[in-house]
Amino acid sequence: MPRKKLITVLYCSLFLIGSAIQHSCAQSSLKTKWAAGVSKGTPLPEYPRPQLQRATWLNLNGSWQYSIYPKSQQPGNYAGNILVPYAVESALSGVQKTVGKDSMLSYKRSFTLPSNYKNKRILLHFGAVDWQTTVFINGRQAGTHEGGYDPFSFDITDLLKKSGAQEIVVNVWDPSDDGPQPRGKQVKNPHGIWYTPVTGIWQTVWIEPVAPTYITALKPTPDIDKQSLQLAVSTQNLQPGDVIKVSATDGGQAVASETLTDNGAVTLQVPNAKLWSPSSPFLYDLTVSIVRKGKVIDEAGSYFAMRKIAIAPDEKGVQRMMLNNQFVFQFGPLDQGWWPDGLYTAPTDEALRFDIEQTKAMGFNMIRKHVKVEPARWYHYADSLGMLVWQDMPSGDLGNGWENRPGVTGRGTDKNRDQRSETIYRTEWKAIMDALYPFPSIVVWVPFNEAWGQFKTEEITKWTMEHDPSRLVNSASGGNFYQVGHMIDLHSYPDPAMPRADLFGKQQALVLGEYGGLGLPLNGHTWRQEDNWGYRTFKNADEMLKVYSGFCDRLKKLIGEGLSAAVYTQTTDVEMEVNGLMTYDREVMKMNEEGLKAANEAVVNTK
Repeated sequence: MPRKKLITVLYCSLFLIGSAIQHSCAQSSLKTKWAAGVSKGTPLPEYPRPQLQRATWLNLNGSWQYSIYPKSQQPGNYAGNILVPYAVESALSGVQKTVGKDSMLSYKRSFTLPSNYKNKRILLHFGAVDWQTTVFINGRQAGTHEGGYDPFSFDITDLLKKSGAQEIVVNVWDPSDDGPQPRGKQVKNPHGIWYTPVTGIWQTVWIEPVAPTYITALKPTPDIDKQSLQLAVSTQNLQPGDVIKVSATDGGQAVASETLTDNGAVTLQVPNAKLWSPSSPFLYDLTVSIVRKGKVIDEAGSYFAMRKIAIAPDEKGVQRMMLNNQFVFQFGPLDQGWWPDGLYTAPTDEALRFDIEQTKAMGFNMIRKHVKVEPARWYHYADSLGMLVWQDMPSGDLGNGWENRPGVTGRGTDKNRDQRSETIYRTEWKAIMDALYPFPSIVVWVPFNEAWGQFKTEEITKWTMEHDPSRLVNSASGGNFYQVGHMIDLHSYPDPAMPRADLFGKQQALVLGEYGGLGLPLNGHTWRQEDNWGYRTFKNADEMLKVYSGFCDRLKKLIGEGLSAAVYTQTTDVEMEVNGLMTYDREVMKMNEEGLKAANEAVVNTK
């Protein structure tokens, strides 16, 4: 392939938009069909942790009091009510106000524990809060947390009153793009590819009663070649003589069972394993119990899948991405996970599932989750519906420069992050990987995108690979390439292209991490009425499908030359961007669905 093809528009996003067009969330009335179904009592009532389920829990979503006040002052009177877990800037929160680096956001509510929680340890869980959180129970500090995308918990047992109403206060500070923390596409002045800030609680808040000895985490690692599953079990306050029992079942039929007597790992043999894939997303059920003198002290339900992701050379010696020891071309959209009414938070669980269902219906087998992390239930739906997932680390601390020296392709400068910034990144990336490890749909970790805050590339990539050797690592999607990680990832807009097989293919899999961006604004379904944009804008769906299908034909040729995966931009429109396959409100599929599915399936089935 000529060198000029490789250097086609690599760094699209950074240079495409020249002017900032400010707006606020309140200026748009665009909503999804699910907004009307949001419960004002307990929105998102579904159990939030599918990989470690217990029968008893208390959902704290719903109406809280809120206050926005200067960071230099103490919180004053609460200003009104906010609907948790929708960010304060979102329409569904009922507030639609910005906060910013100079202000704090405070939440308050009371709750009463059911009588059957007596003699239990009481855990307070947060799915995600952006960004720095301090929690008080009955006026006493329960703990602090930094991180906008990882779940966290506090044991609040010793802070509770013996009976009656308990008060919870949550104080949040989020500097958005004025701070070095991971924040994805959020900016205080939204424009172009940068969107409305998300501050505060944006995933489910809940309480869980547990025994003094309880299971804290499960880490399943399948090995299809050995027909086995290694399961690491972590517990709190395990006592001498306690036994941890693990059992796997298939439709209620026993598959394997083992026991262990301390925090550690156990190996389950899974003969004649049913392998997980997009075409057959089979999940085994898992039950883990702590038994003391014949009595079950704690028990949790979970699941796992038998699947393997790897790279291996084809007959030409070009590295290919392999699923279950076979080449499967991975093809899917760039998925930002934004909503016009809930911003980071889908209005309902049905809406959360919808995007994956529609992506599957379009004929794709993969989703790249772009610089955002979703609630655990999203990954559960990817597991159960059969969708491969590439998981990005949310970007932060931007400001890198690109090298434009002659002959240098896809190279930027590593950012010199200070120690505070580096610690924030490492802490949250590790927490994200640990929280998402149990979900088999995730097959690729992406530490950096287009040199956005990229630093110590080789070190961070090797650290990511060592932390999770069961998955592939795409060190730098779209630029600033180093000879490290499992793949080299080109971005090319709008036409598809690929890295040169003769230069890179013997060492790394060749992937097209972003391309496309075909835009079609549809009146009545846009975030704003004018100044919308796509990488290439069309006036009608037929013309758009013709060009899209031509791109698919091009991909089929590139697969023959060594391409292993491609990511089309993007699932839906997002705010000012109108290059989605669906409108932002998810009301309209922009191209003929049958034609789109046929074109995509032809790509996926190319060998």
